[in-house]
Amino acid sequence: MSSPILSAYTNYGNLYYLSGQVGTDPATGAFAGDSVEAQAAQAAKNLESVLKELGMDMSNVIRATCYLTDMANYGKFNEEYAKHFVSRPARTCIAVKELPFGALCEIEVIAVKNN
Repeated sequence: MSSPILSAYTNYGNLYYLSGQVGTDPATGAFAGDSVEAQAAQAAKNLESVLKELGMDMSNVIRATCYLTDMANYGKFNEEYAKHFVSRPARTCIAVKELPFGALCEIEVIAVKNN
């Protein structure tokens, strides 16, 4: 499910722009579940994994953009999101027609690395 033309992140100085993550398990490529909550939790774990590789964690996130295929899932998504983004970064949530692989949600973030 990965593409050789994609990267997990890019940076400009101490700002890191992480690519959007969907709720697939990197080990299997399968969705973590059929619910928006399960997919949001896995998407957050995927972001946490990239941040860890960069020597950061979720507290370094200053901006998040969230995509949902159904705004009826906003409340459920928001509950799961709040468990992972406890630092409450600035956020935008957008309804989209569809996401890669049929995902229910996708999350992308900007993080700042304090040297």
